[in-house]
Amino acid sequence: MRLTTPAIVLALRNHGEHGAVVRLMTPRDGLQAAYVRGARGRRMRPVLIPGNLVEARLAARTEAQLAHAEVELTHSRAPLLREPLPAVAIEWATALTATVLPERQPYSRLYEALDGLLAAIEAAPAASGWGAALVRYELLLLAELGFGLDLDSCAVSGAARDLVAVSPRSGRAVSAAEAEPYAGKLLPLPPFLRTGGMAGPADILAGLTLTGHFLMRDLITDRALPVADARARLVERLTRAIGG
Repeated sequence: MRLTTPAIVLALRNHGEHGAVVRLMTPRDGLQAAYVRGARGRRMRPVLIPGNLVEARLAARTEAQLAHAEVELTHSRAPLLREPLPAVAIEWATALTATVLPERQPYSRLYEALDGLLAAIEAAPAASGWGAALVRYELLLLAELGFGLDLDSCAVSGAARDLVAVSPRSGRAVSAAEAEPYAGKLLPLPPFLRTGGMAGPADILAGLTLTGHFLMRDLITDRALPVADARARLVERLTRAIGG
């Protein structure tokens, strides 16, 4: 197997004395894991930062074998690591993707969405510039892995208007009239997810509450629980920054 491709660095795991197994998100070939020699050395450390864009050359004798990779930096997002909120947003988005995606399956929409999310964080580090994109990325990730939410019509009446909540069990939208008897038991459905309009601070936090419920229920299994710590840090910092 030989592959040359642009990629987004997602995660690293130390392997051996100087190397690391690097997980990369690629446009056409999905999540790729590869061993990078010297990954922990002075030259490669700034290259293999999660969120960076790279050009990767992967080679393996068989499809089942862990590939070896040579990686060159094409765009660095290292300066964002000095900003607490953008840093934790990148940490969460890349760690989530690396944890839940199966390897070597094509997810071109996810690659484009993640690339767009990271670019939005870089262009406007304040959460108001990228919070809605993060919520949409999480929704897309759920959908691509078979756990998509149905936000188009009311689960009870079938109505497509005045949808204000989501059932935490079925993942289906609920209209205002049907939601009233279940106040406090449903998840909020922020308007921007239906209309595509602007998202205020309260909308972003409501969106993260919605996606967080289904991510933790359906994708963050016991073995992946450590990644949930990154999301907890993100929500805490977002709440302080935009939620008051």
